Amino acid sequence: MARLEGRVAIVTGGAQGIGAAYAKGMAADGAKVVIADLDSGATVVAIITQAGGEAIDVPTDVSDEAACEKLAAETVAAYGRLDILVNNAAVFTSVERKPMEEIPIEEWDRMFAVNVRGMWLCVKAALPQMRKQQYGKIINVNSSRLFKGMTHFLHYDASKGAVLGLTRSMARELGKDGIRVNGLAPGSTMSENVRKRTNWMGDGGPATKLAGRALKREEVPEDLVGTCIYLASAASDFMSGQTIVVDGGNAIW
Repeated sequence: MARLEGRVAIVTGGAQGIGAAYAKGMAADGAKVVIADLDSGATVVAIITQAGGEAIDVPTDVSDEAACEKLAAETVAAYGRLDILVNNAAVFTSVERKPMEEIPIEEWDRMFAVNVRGMWLCVKAALPQMRKQQYGKIINVNSSRLFKGMTHFLHYDASKGAVLGLTRSMARELGKDGIRVNGLAPGSTMSENVRKRTNWMGDGGPATKLAGRALKREEVPEDLVGTCIYLASAASDFMSGQTIVVDGGNAIW
């Protein structure tokens, strides 16, 4: 039996990159998947349905409370339940790396509106249905940068520090409702948008990251799917408040 058979999952930022890999992987393992992204998720939905899975696309700005509430409502209307929320949407590849004193206030605020407030709003919207079920899995996508102390991306790194705090506090607060909250922290993953990046200021680029890994190869989105499915499945039912780093043995903590 598929590990996620009968489960319904929302994947924010699921139209491309790592989010699309999560969505396709969970669908292949039996979940009904909802793609929630500012960009169209129609391509990912088509891939899933052509493979025999079930998925819908609900365009969503996670920084907007009404949009998050609509996302949860449409998910329950379509599939009757909501079991898994993968909080993957984030401002990342669209922002150039720069010294901290050059970060515009507007860019800082947008980073936190999506990366932090967006996670909170999505969880808040999912809570009524998960509480009704007395069961839920929330997976907050973090970054292994947080555990290494890196430079020239201060607002992103600070937002991911906040995600670690959200994950731990949510786990404590929601455990009584049967809701598990855990984090997944990828390393530098060669998604299509990361491959397009030219400004690696402070990071040294992909070659430097490869040299720092215990496993000497590039990380690709598919490397993260197994851990995501584990956190979404019954196999991790007695686990909450944890963050798993999946970066080929770069950040070892």
